[in-house]
Order: sequence, then structure tokens, then C-alpha cells
Amino acid sequence: MTSGVDPVPTKMRPFGKTIALDEARAIIEEALRPIERTEVVALAEANGRVLAQDVFSSADVPPFSRAAMDGYAVRAEDTTGASRTAPRTVGRIETIFTGQIPQKQVSASECAEIATGAPMPGGANAVVIVEETDIDDRGTVSIFTPVVAGQNIGRQGADIQTGQRVLGPGAVLNASRLGSIAALGVTEVEVYSKPRVAILSTGNEIVDPGQPLAPGQIYDINRVTISAVVSDNGGVPVPHRTAADTIADLSRAIDECLEEDVMIFSGGSSVGERDLMLDAVSAKGEMLFHGIAVKPGKPTAFGRINGKLFFGMPGYPTSCLSNSYILFAPALRRMARLPQQTVKSVTLPLGAAVTSAPGRHQFYSVRLTNGLAMPAFKSSGDITSMSQADGYIEIPADVQIVEAGTLVEVKLF
Repeated sequence: MTSGVDPVPTKMRPFGKTIALDEARAIIEEALRPIERTEVVALAEANGRVLAQDVFSSADVPPFSRAAMDGYAVRAEDTTGASRTAPRTVGRIETIFTGQIPQKQVSASECAEIATGAPMPGGANAVVIVEETDIDDRGTVSIFTPVVAGQNIGRQGADIQTGQRVLGPGAVLNASRLGSIAALGVTEVEVYSKPRVAILSTGNEIVDPGQPLAPGQIYDINRVTISAVVSDNGGVPVPHRTAADTIADLSRAIDECLEEDVMIFSGGSSVGERDLMLDAVSAKGEMLFHGIAVKPGKPTAFGRINGKLFFGMPGYPTSCLSNSYILFAPALRRMARLPQQTVKSVTLPLGAAVTSAPGRHQFYSVRLTNGLAMPAFKSSGDITSMSQADGYIEIPADVQIVEAGTLVEVKLF
């Protein structure tokens, strides 16, 4: 930390007018842009990544017609009228296993024993499943049911045809999509890079976990929780060393963080004498808003420096994590070109009355207990308000109390 002390205001600096949550979201939406940078990664490492290229097939998949069932490859016309009481008979000329090339052509009254996935022999146009056949010691096969041309065959190119566009830019790669690329023999793909997120905690009282605490100091929670939010939402967390409460050290920290795609800071965004982060940001860029009519998380800021977006989260752990979920995570997902997450919810009676600050949209954490949504929120400074909760309810700005027994929608973490 820097030992120098910058001049600070002589009194508290009150908030200007706070803005509504929807207005804050609209400002963020207008300011951010999806990442354009791309990189090439091995297919084995591409799960969850966003494709940045068209993928076209250079061959048919499957590359040959193959048996879809174990049985006998036949000419369909040789099975006409077959039944249990009046079977048709054909002679086996060879056995074809997977990975083998047929050596003989199937002619009239002939068949080839064939395994699932093995290439079809010439002359055959259907497969009779083994359960509908019998074979004697001389290799004569009795067929008990008729088949039609194409039955029990996977034709060449049935899955993917040569020249077909298999996937395009923006596709989020998962197991099945990776499988479709692997079917083409491709070993690597071009994907959009993950946004790199500079994470900075500020404050003289903040100490890295593992270090001894001096009087008045606390461990850094926000660096850990924000890093997890970043990783869960398509970004790469890049933690920076804590900045002290001086303009000089904050300015140094901002310059270092500008190397990444987006910045998220915690602390220094409130209205105290030494909350200098806003001054440091304003000196280098522009503040697009400061203060949202929500609880927790009122002193949240958002701005832009040299074209890089800056999110300023409150220092209190619950406020920081709450607005990281509500505001930052959706923005990061859009930057990463990922779809927005679908929030699962349940409707339950509220287990105890909850009061809400007038004029502020509240996110109130709850835990699910015996079919009730029980209040779990303690205070903005208590991380267990979130860690011991199963989800949260939203209380509109014009509601000041929600009575016990009221049915509420719990959005699950």
C-alpha cells in the first residue's frame, strides 16, 4: 500500500439523485459491446466456449452407408412374403465387422452377416435384424419377416452432407455440438476470447486472507466472490493487489487494470470522506451513474475509462455480491456472447414479515425451510446474508412491508 496521504474533503459528500434499477440496466446495456477478439483452441478444451467461425463439412457423415442393426445385409426383394411359417432362405457369403471393408457383392439369394455400424456390401439394400432370422450349419439363413429397401440402414451422408454448414458464429459449444464438429475430423476451432476482468479491492482496512489482521482491518471477501461470479459467467478473473485510500495509489491501480477488457472495483464508491475511487475514475474517464435506488447496493457506480467499462461495487460484501449478480453478471455474459441465464424460481409463503426501505427496490435473501421462505438477510456487511440463503425475493420500491404468509416468488441462486 502507498503511505502517502492525499487531501480529502472536509465533510461527507452526499449522493446526488439515485436512479432506478431499470435505468441503470439501460445505461449499462447501451454502453457495453460484445467482445470481438478471437482465439483458436483445441476441440477438447472448447466446451462452453462461443464459436467465432462457420463450420462446414468437407465430407459426408457417415462417410459410407452402414448397418443400423446386427443382422444380415440382403436384397429386399429376396425377403418378399417371408414369415415364420414360410421363411425365405438365402446363403451367407461373408461376415462383416465394424472397421472392415466388404469383400463380396451380394447377389440374388445371398446375404452377408453384418454388425451394427459396419459398411454395407454392394448389392444389398436392407438389413434383416438377427432376431428375425435363423442360420444352420451350412450357412443357410432363414428369414422370418420381409424388409423394404433402406430398412435398418444408415445411409451415407444421412447425418451431415459434404458442404453443409454445421454450426455458425455465436453457437455456444456443448457436448452435442462438439460431437458434431468431432464427426468432421476437426481438432481445433476458432472461438471468441473470454473477457478478461480486472478485479480490484480498495481500502486501507482490506487485508489478503492468510495475513495477520491488525486492529481495524478485515479480510478481503469481495475479491474472492467477484472472481467466482466472473468465472461462472464467461470471463477470466484477473485479481489485482489492493489499492490504498489515496488518489495516487488508486490512479496507479486504474492504469494497471486498464490492460484488461473490463474493470470491477469494490469499495470507495460510497459518500465518506475517504471514498476517493470516484474522484480517481472521474479524473481519467467518465462516470455514467453513481447511486441506484436498490437495497442492498445503493452506492454502485458505472463508468468508462479509455473505452473500458468500469463497475464500482460497494465495499460491503452482501451489497457487492448482490449487485454483481444483478448488474455485472448479465453485462459480462453479453460481453462474452453467452445467453442470459434462466433464473429458476419457486412460489412460497413468506415465513416472517419483511420491511423495506421506502423508494428503493430491495433484493431480500431468504432460505427455504419447511415450505416457507424465511428471511435470511442480516445486513449489507454480513456475507452470511447470501451464503446461508437459497435465493432472494424482490420488493418493489413502492412497497414498505410484506406480511408473513404472503405468497412470494423466490428466485433461486
